[in-house]
Amino acid sequence: MSRVEQRWEHLVRAVLSRERMGADAYGRHATGIAGNVPSSLANNRDIDEILRAADEIQAEDPNISRILCEHAYSLAQNLDPNSEGRGVLQFKTGLMSVIKQKLAKKESGTIDRSQDIKNNVEKLREEEMKLRESSAFSGNLGELEKTTVKRKRVFATLRVLGIVLEQLTEEIPEELKRVMESDAAMTEDLIAYNIIPLDAPNITNSIVSLPEVQAAVSALKYFSNLPKLPSDFPIPATRDPDMFDFLHYTFGFQKDNVSNQREHIVHLLANEQSRLRIPEVIEAKLDEAAAQSVFLKSLENYIKWCDYLCIQPVWSNLEAVTKEKKLLFVSLYFLIWGESGNIRFLPECLCYIFHHMVREMDEILRQQIAQPANSCTSDKEVSFLDQVISPLYEVVAAEAANNDNGKAPHSAWRNYDDFNEYFWSLHCFELSWPWRRVSSFFQKPVRRSKNILKSGRSQHRGKTSFVEHRTFLHLYHSFHRLWIFLVMMFQGLTIIAFNNGKLDSKCIREVLSLGPTFVAMKFLESVLDIRMMYGAYSTTRRLAVSRIFLRFVWFSAASVVITFLYVKALQEESKPNGNSVIYRLYVIVIGTYAGIQFFISFFMRIPACHNLTNQCDRFPLIRFFKWMRQERHYVGRGMYERTTDFIKYMLFWLVILSGKFSFAYFLQIKPLVKPTKTIVTMSPIRYTWHDLVSENNHNALTIASLWAPVILIYLLDIHVFYTIISGVWGFLLGARDRLGEIRSLEALHQLFEQFPGAFMNNLHVPLPDRTSQQPSSEDLEKNKVDAGRFSPFWNEIIRNLREEDYITNLEMELLAMPKNSGNLPLVQWPLFLLSSKIFVAKDIAVESRDSQDELWERISRDDYMKYAVQECFHIIKLILDEILEGEGGKWIEQVYKDIHASIEKKTVHVDYQLNKLPLVISRVTALMGILKEGGTPELEKGAVKAVQDLYDVVHHDILSMDLRGNYETWKLLLNARTEGRLFAKLKWPKDPELRSQVKRLYSLLTIKDSAANVPKNLEARRRLEFFTNSLFMEMPAAKPVREMLSFSVFTPYYAEIVLYSMAELQKKNEDGISILFYLQKIYPDEWKNFLARIGRDENALDSELFDNSTDILELRFWASYRGQTLARTVRGMMYYRKALMLQTYLERINSGEGADVEGAISSNDATDTRAFELSPEARAHADLKFTYVVTCQIYGKQKEGQKPEAADIAMLMQRYEALRVAFIDEVETLKDGKVHREFYSKLVKADINGKDKEIYSIKLPGNPKLGEGKPENQNHAIVFTRGNAIQTIDMNQDNYFEEALKMRNLLEEFHTDHGIRRPTILGVREHVFTGSVSSLASFMSNQEASFVTLAQRVLANPLKVRMHYGHPDVFDRVFHLTRGGISKASRVINISEDIFAGFNSTLRQGNVTHHEYIQVGKGRDVGLNQIAVFEGKVSGGNGEQVLSRDVYRLGQQFDFFRMLSFYYTTVGYYFCTMLTVLMVYVFLYGKIYLALSGVESRLTDIALVTKNTALTAALNTQFLIQIGIFTAVPMILGFILEQGFLRAIVSFLTMQLQLCSVYFTFSLGTKTHYFGRTILHGGAKYQATGRGFVVRHIKFSENYRLYSRSHFVKGLEVVLLLVVYLAYGDNDGSALTYILLTVTSWFMALSWLFAPYLFNPSGFEWQKIVEDFRDWTNWLLYRGGIGVKGEESWEAWWEEELAHIRTFGGRIAETILSLRFFIFQYGIVYKLNVKGDSTSLTVYAISWVVLAVLILLFKVFTFSQKISVNFQLVLRFIQGVSFLLALAGLAVAVKFTDLSIADVFASILAFIPTGWGILSIAIAWKPLMKKLRLWKSIRSIALLYDAGMGMIIFIPIALFSWFPFVSTFQTRLMFNQAFSRGLEISLVLAGNNPNTGI
Repeated sequence: MSRVEQRWEHLVRAVLSRERMGADAYGRHATGIAGNVPSSLANNRDIDEILRAADEIQAEDPNISRILCEHAYSLAQNLDPNSEGRGVLQFKTGLMSVIKQKLAKKESGTIDRSQDIKNNVEKLREEEMKLRESSAFSGNLGELEKTTVKRKRVFATLRVLGIVLEQLTEEIPEELKRVMESDAAMTEDLIAYNIIPLDAPNITNSIVSLPEVQAAVSALKYFSNLPKLPSDFPIPATRDPDMFDFLHYTFGFQKDNVSNQREHIVHLLANEQSRLRIPEVIEAKLDEAAAQSVFLKSLENYIKWCDYLCIQPVWSNLEAVTKEKKLLFVSLYFLIWGESGNIRFLPECLCYIFHHMVREMDEILRQQIAQPANSCTSDKEVSFLDQVISPLYEVVAAEAANNDNGKAPHSAWRNYDDFNEYFWSLHCFELSWPWRRVSSFFQKPVRRSKNILKSGRSQHRGKTSFVEHRTFLHLYHSFHRLWIFLVMMFQGLTIIAFNNGKLDSKCIREVLSLGPTFVAMKFLESVLDIRMMYGAYSTTRRLAVSRIFLRFVWFSAASVVITFLYVKALQEESKPNGNSVIYRLYVIVIGTYAGIQFFISFFMRIPACHNLTNQCDRFPLIRFFKWMRQERHYVGRGMYERTTDFIKYMLFWLVILSGKFSFAYFLQIKPLVKPTKTIVTMSPIRYTWHDLVSENNHNALTIASLWAPVILIYLLDIHVFYTIISGVWGFLLGARDRLGEIRSLEALHQLFEQFPGAFMNNLHVPLPDRTSQQPSSEDLEKNKVDAGRFSPFWNEIIRNLREEDYITNLEMELLAMPKNSGNLPLVQWPLFLLSSKIFVAKDIAVESRDSQDELWERISRDDYMKYAVQECFHIIKLILDEILEGEGGKWIEQVYKDIHASIEKKTVHVDYQLNKLPLVISRVTALMGILKEGGTPELEKGAVKAVQDLYDVVHHDILSMDLRGNYETWKLLLNARTEGRLFAKLKWPKDPELRSQVKRLYSLLTIKDSAANVPKNLEARRRLEFFTNSLFMEMPAAKPVREMLSFSVFTPYYAEIVLYSMAELQKKNEDGISILFYLQKIYPDEWKNFLARIGRDENALDSELFDNSTDILELRFWASYRGQTLARTVRGMMYYRKALMLQTYLERINSGEGADVEGAISSNDATDTRAFELSPEARAHADLKFTYVVTCQIYGKQKEGQKPEAADIAMLMQRYEALRVAFIDEVETLKDGKVHREFYSKLVKADINGKDKEIYSIKLPGNPKLGEGKPENQNHAIVFTRGNAIQTIDMNQDNYFEEALKMRNLLEEFHTDHGIRRPTILGVREHVFTGSVSSLASFMSNQEASFVTLAQRVLANPLKVRMHYGHPDVFDRVFHLTRGGISKASRVINISEDIFAGFNSTLRQGNVTHHEYIQVGKGRDVGLNQIAVFEGKVSGGNGEQVLSRDVYRLGQQFDFFRMLSFYYTTVGYYFCTMLTVLMVYVFLYGKIYLALSGVESRLTDIALVTKNTALTAALNTQFLIQIGIFTAVPMILGFILEQGFLRAIVSFLTMQLQLCSVYFTFSLGTKTHYFGRTILHGGAKYQATGRGFVVRHIKFSENYRLYSRSHFVKGLEVVLLLVVYLAYGDNDGSALTYILLTVTSWFMALSWLFAPYLFNPSGFEWQKIVEDFRDWTNWLLYRGGIGVKGEESWEAWWEEELAHIRTFGGRIAETILSLRFFIFQYGIVYKLNVKGDSTSLTVYAISWVVLAVLILLFKVFTFSQKISVNFQLVLRFIQGVSFLLALAGLAVAVKFTDLSIADVFASILAFIPTGWGILSIAIAWKPLMKKLRLWKSIRSIALLYDAGMGMIIFIPIALFSWFPFVSTFQTRLMFNQAFSRGLEISLVLAGNNPNTGI
């Protein structure tokens, strides 16, 4: 043998030796530099594999290991000789260091050649195959898995060694080549693949042997019409050429994109085929119907696009297109889609590309010559990415870069929608093909400049068809029908009320004034059309622009004509001899116009007539009217529902509207009629101030102050009525769906008998023999079969609960259900139902003096007692029959024969001494106790003795019957007993089934305690109750796994916690509390269960756990599974695969299929579900139906930085073999001496070395993050998902095994009737699992639970407006992939990216449903700051939605009632919330106006004199705010439905005692602030909330920074208003009047001011308060500067807070809003004693002089120290003199004028808001202030105000913290009882360090 061959053998032995040295099957050997190769090295995959091989053989042959490292170094040096790539220099340095170390350790020992290479390798293969063919499965992955992994690792290393040898050796001997090729042929799946190994030989993955997969692969093969490919085109030898190879060569797609989409199409076709039929195994062939279905689904959007543009698709006759051609079209489309990167957000652009590329392809096919396409060819290469996608990407990226990181106005740049909508018109064909890059479409904007004179506006291309201007007017523009309706109804009701409810001719004439109102509001709409399109006129279709101006002209003319006619008609009517001709003409015009409007509305909006209007489109006049009424876009067409659905939601809204308008008329409008008339006709009022506007206008301001709150209530109360009615309707729907039927353990116990049948009806595959009518005699057998098939699933559910540590080992045994596979003539139920029943029955029998029937009737009252008695009776016979032989068998047979005879004769109570029954039970128990142990000789003797004792008791104590009937038998038995041979030999029970029956009987006879409280854990109870309840709910029938729809789960991840590290778990906060301690106290029972599971004593110290690395890892997982971590989410989602494997396995067993290993399992073990995890076929089917992709955006950077998150993600991939991780890899390359960044979308899985294995690497056109991060993260990785459906799961979610069993039922909803359109999004119920963390968490949990259950139930049915609100909805994957994806990503406007998926789906004729028989866990924020940040994000997102084109089109295209539903459940909810707060301000400012002007006292006098109670009611409109309590109705009804009435009331009262009203009121302020500010100024952005455990105290300054502008300023303003009203209002001298009038306002203000500190851990602890004050003062006084953050300095924070005011319109709005603060000074100065009776303006002017003096004094005392350093003495002298002069002036004024001390305080009250108003205006005009050099002074004043506001809030907190009980009360309030008790006990035991044990 040559030296080279010997070396090869030696290397192989080195690898095998490495395997023998240890490390578990998944063990990661101590790796060197492998795995740290920088991504900037283009061939890093090869370098990484070489270094791993070096690690593998280091111990056996260091020389070869060094050679491999040197070769890797040379590869790296060739790729980047100058080390300019990121991380390359460090990598080379580290690698060179490793090489030097290996040289230093060079050894010259001899080589052991004692083993033969081929024998060792083949031995591994043989060992694996034997294990596969055997049935010896272990409880874990087993020896099979270990051997397989070991073999794969060996082959992987051999493959690398072969590659390196070829590179280093010029000539390799032929014999060695054959050896290497032989080894390479056995590498199997070492070639990277995702699910289906299409490019690699594979014998271990059964998925390739499935007939449907083979049929799909064969359908894609190269067909005759394709031209022959060049001979040098590379095709793997392991497969034949296919159509993907042709497309790859023709268009230059990337290799990995082709591989990815090849598997994608095979996956789609195989699953579609499996739903039709399973092909023949001999010649698997794809059905035409399967190809047709995939073709139509995939290209449906393209077909609709062609139809919309009236162009011919690329085929002239679809029926003439062959199956191969259809698959070629689909393959091309998905290859385009798969490589488009960010352009995937432009679905119609992809249609355009596809349209032209197919034409190109057809031309090539016609020529029959394989050649690159012209559109993808450049001088250098053929590249679809460079030639087609990159030009589009570059212009999209240029526009995205122009948005100034989201700060630029939306109108200043084109977003994704603008680019996509360009392809909605035939103008797009001006782009030609290949691209005409000189087109204005590709014009890149000039980067925005801060210099207005250099804005480059002339080169900016306009928006397309819609402009997102930032204004509240969008609410009117999008929902004008709602506002017209509300205004007209208010006008009509007011007119009727002022006519005393009489509908006479005068009233009707006034009601007809609605005509001018209507046309005027339509005119306003047309004006807004013109305004809102500004910025898009140059690029919008001329027809659309013409429509806008035509509507403007029409409504201008209509408003003028109709108003003129109405005015003239009124003038004519008012004349004595007036002619009514004009009035009649007006009525005719109005009637005609209204009739036409109604007719058009009826035929355009009523669903039943929609088809008729479509048929009338051929009439130009009808088409013109429809076009004028509503512009036709590509999306938003056909927005109608089935007539029955329309009637349902119409009736729903008619009920709401009737209640709303009745309330408005009788309680709002009518009571104000008389007071209004009184005020209008009232004699002139003598004002206490200088009146400027109220003379000769009938006291208009007074009337406005009375009516304004009423109008606001009128506008928002419709939402209150909606909330109430929807709550009731949702309650009824839930009751109809049988929700909450099982809501207690008692109900679960009582109904358990019905669970197997319900399970078989719903969750099991329908069986034909079950559906047929069976005679009653077969009921028992049917029930037993049902129980037998139910038990494996139930037991797996219980086993998973134990693995999750929710139940104890004992509880698992009690809850487990027997297999019911034996010959017992009954169903065996779990022990928790039967425990202690035998003892109760025994007592009944012993004490009974009744007849047999009466005794049995007493026992049968409890069904489970009856079952326990029957089971014991039969099991005893079964066991004794098995163990007794000969005469012993005859004895038991005779005993039971006699018992049956007595039962038939009903003489059991006579024939047997039942009072001696305890003796029998004790003897049987003793026998079972022996038999359940191992069969030792001693135990066998004891068993014989026990049987003999049993014989004696039965024969001598129990039997009282006459034995003469069977004399011979009894005599024979007596002789045998006397001679000692009756039970001389026992047959010891060895059969597993029999042994389980022995143990079960022993448990039945020994468990005396009731199991009524099993399981004890509340979460385990909740899950079992919901699962069993769902078995009775209506759901689609389950398909066999092979025929079910396939699906993916998709989770975006950025940098959140993957798995808690020990450092994080042990890290203590300032109170000495760690996360581990916190979890131990919150979940004490689960902690004990965990310790039991890992074999630790529950009293062991925590430190003992840290000695064992396995226990540490288990501890980390235990803690992580109780947080909001990625590990928890991954575990939950992988339950889908586990459930599918179990379902597949049992279906194959039950159907008799046994071609694989499960066929070898005996019938007794058929239900041993542990085998399903090792079944190759079960795995194959599960992998074909389920894929899980976690898109970890920065995983590549985390790996390079060696972050712990990367290691944890890798660990998760090792634990879950089906888990796939996608990430964006940033690679730096050198081009022309410059470093260029390239971006790749990569998919990896775990490999056999514990490292990542790269499956696909697809180059992106550029940086994928052009828009919002999360949707961009989803978009890059969505190409790696598979299946018909995709479930979007956030990384703070969880799943449960029992719920995963229902997934195939849920997927069938896509084919269930849910309306006129098939579902495209399936809504899924959520359970918020963070509710137990704290009281705040429970509030959030209950609020969220109400929305995700009851509210969404109503949105889906009957309202038909449910959208996608985040997770965990299931999308029709192909539908959404071809229509822009599962979210939108434009910067800022799509900040709430999820809901836009629902908008997009609905606009594109989708259908969103909601289903509650399945649930997914969801984590929510648990601290107030986290919650506030989250709500701020959502509110800001809704503010951006108001501006969006999606909301506009939905508001326009929905019918009226569906539009109402949409508005009040999306942006309308936040607008009504804002109106609620605004109403408080309007009400209080109205009261202030009435009080300060002197009007209020005059009105009160009139009310007292005239007894006008209506006027008194009008003055107290504040009570109407109390209607807000009705918004709690849905939550209460949800509690009642799912918890029961009493528990619901207790829960609600508990929430109230925990101050939930404070939280909800505080939340009101959060939503209002961020919603309003976003619409006015923008600034919405994604906020990471942390999602951690809140166990730390939040500092005062941190709370102040977060809530100062959103809550504190507004709260103090309300307090100021209330104080002023208290001081100057006329409350009849009654404190009660004031309290009743203002109590809710005080509650709101105090909630806004103190809620952050009330819900702050240790918020009232004195030491914390002292530290907070020190931190607060440091923060206030620390000067800002470059690099200083807002957390460090007040100055820096203040500048950040002002950043949102950027536009001229925003400055104007802020200025107008700030003017309200000046009313205080204007009103109060006229109330001062010093002014006397004067109401002259001079008084007000003097007050400004005083204010100026005060500001001057402030400046003197705050003069800059830096400037004054040279004249300190002079400055101090001036300050002293100024202070003395001020005091002297004040004293003189008090002494010699009417100025009083009260006036001084009143002046302060007046000047504070004035100063704030001046400050607010100055801030709004910051640039101007800087130019005037006033900014520093303004900043000083602002600091004074913030310091003052902080002290006002801080002082009450400090006062309360003096009392220790307040802190104790707050802790009890915030955290549940277990944590509070545990924390306090630890504080006592451990002194100052409560955490010493950790």
